[in-house]
Amino acid sequence: MRAYVPLTLPALAQAHRAGELGPGPLTAYAVTPGLREWYVSDDIEELEYAALTRAAHGSLRLLAADPGAVRKRVVVAVDIADGAVHADPDRALDPDALGEVRLEAAVPLAKAAAVHVDADDAAVDVAKAAEALAAADGGDADAQFVVDGADDHELLWFATQEIEHLIAG
Repeated sequence: MRAYVPLTLPALAQAHRAGELGPGPLTAYAVTPGLREWYVSDDIEELEYAALTRAAHGSLRLLAADPGAVRKRVVVAVDIADGAVHADPDRALDPDALGEVRLEAAVPLAKAAAVHVDADDAAVDVAKAAEALAAADGGDADAQFVVDGADDHELLWFATQEIEHLIAG
């Protein structure tokens, strides 16, 4: 199963040093039955993109909690055994938890298929979105518009061999 783990650049640097994402449990996003039902699609690429987008939003939440982190969303795509992924059936159709899964143990970085990171030109919008997140969660429509602005930026794809370059920049 492919799972998408939201991080920040400092967390990616830590994972690179440790050789693993963790320790567990980790929140990640994947193509779950709830995500399939919500998006009403059988196209696996569309569904994986939806899971990646959900993970990007998870990364934004991590950035909001870490004001010192570089304002770029980071998502690591990992391929892991189906049994290592657990979804909460009680939250399957909760819009805030669509595609959310729990990885109980640390994941070796060798299981990473790719890293997705914002381009430099997204930093201003991502910073504004991270600042506005709490207000958006509280129902502020203007703040939600700002948060949604981060989604206008596609995450770039990087091979795992490029992690060292990503964390050095």
